[in-house]
Amino acid sequence: MQHAATFQVIEGQLIGARQIASPNYNARPAHSEIELLVVHNISLPPSQFGGGYIEQFFQNKLDWSLHPYFQTIQGMQVSTHLLILRSGEVLQFVNFNQRAWHSGRSSYLGKKECNDYSIGIELEGSDDLPFQEIQYQVLAHVVTVLQATYPKLLQHVAGHSDIARGRKTDPGPYFDWLKIRRLIQQYKAIK
Repeated sequence: MQHAATFQVIEGQLIGARQIASPNYNARPAHSEIELLVVHNISLPPSQFGGGYIEQFFQNKLDWSLHPYFQTIQGMQVSTHLLILRSGEVLQFVNFNQRAWHSGRSSYLGKKECNDYSIGIELEGSDDLPFQEIQYQVLAHVVTVLQATYPKLLQHVAGHSDIARGRKTDPGPYFDWLKIRRLIQQYKAIK
């Protein structure tokens, strides 16, 4: 396994991730349990990486005038629990005990409003470019830690496109589901 970070979850916080608070969250509904992990991709502007624009977007601090694409998302208030950059660095924007705003209108196995009971993980990437090897390694490690903390996640990892069919396409055709499943099994075997 390539990366050196060690992760653990304490009181909804991923220790080992850089913490950047987003104002875009609210309480999960009473009696909801975390039972779904949703994988997304994001790049701002599309298919361009770096620049800190994603972090600014999730904090409502993005300067909409910097790029024409930004004007198409102006005023949107969204967030995710985690973002894995192309470097492999992990950023946490919302505590897992809170409801991040990452899925929008969605349904999983007939259960609506996935934000209520899911954890969102964004990969810095796009539908038209491959992800970095380090992102797969880190994602597998993080998923393993989350599954150990929230056992209902063991059978429920989906893409944004799976829960918002026809509306979303991410993590996209370049995301290798077989690879991530294999890496998750390798991490579990090490533990």
